[in-house]
Amino acid sequence: MTVQRNGHPATSDDLAPLAFAGYAHFSAMQVRGGQIRGLDLHLERLRDSSHVMYGKALPDEVVLANLRAAIDAADASLSAFVFQSVGEFTAVDRELEMLVRTGPPSAGPKGPLALTTVEHERALPAVKHVGEVSKTLYMREAVKQGFDDAAFVDRHGRLSEATIWNLAFWDGSAVVWPEADILVGITMKIVRRQLERLGVPQRVQAVTDVSTLDGAVVMNSWTPGVVVNRIGDVSLPVSDSFLRLLHQAYDNEPLTSP
Repeated sequence: MTVQRNGHPATSDDLAPLAFAGYAHFSAMQVRGGQIRGLDLHLERLRDSSHVMYGKALPDEVVLANLRAAIDAADASLSAFVFQSVGEFTAVDRELEMLVRTGPPSAGPKGPLALTTVEHERALPAVKHVGEVSKTLYMREAVKQGFDDAAFVDRHGRLSEATIWNLAFWDGSAVVWPEADILVGITMKIVRRQLERLGVPQRVQAVTDVSTLDGAVVMNSWTPGVVVNRIGDVSLPVSDSFLRLLHQAYDNEPLTSP
């Protein structure tokens, strides 16, 4: 693992004040051969989230320089965090900084996965921010109950997302994305725009009854699709064609060097 702060190797003195700081946002991505899929979407996310949380953003060229400094030709998992050194529980304003962490590449779990359901709505759902203790708590509780993970149901009874995942469903001919206040993930955005280019039907709708659907997956920065074969008490069919379609769409997204 490597950790860099503002484009330079981070020391223990750099990292100690940030150990449990809970006011920051980030984007996670897989690096393949020194390149990244959906780089424009990651830049957009970091820019927009900074404006929400700080009222300003790092220039794209600074973000790209920090990414380049942390990436070599190897494959890796990478997380890019934007923060201020003052941390949380203060309104003091400082210059924005960036911490980039790399680790081994990942393709996610093999699946299929069984998800329990929990009534939960994340704070500031459109921003990928740190400090969300509920996600890990509900994941741990799900495992205790014999599930692999947890999916969230909002106050209107709609499935929204899972702990660290977006949800996607298949009705036999179209991809169904849940209608709810969610974090629209970068992988989800990549898949949606590539499905559009492939001419695959897709729609956004409230999902309250999965028993009528023909397949389900979770996706995040690790993978465009891991099969879900149970949500709560409802078993779901495994659609290999749906899974192949999502992976094809993702693979069609070109890799780009920062």
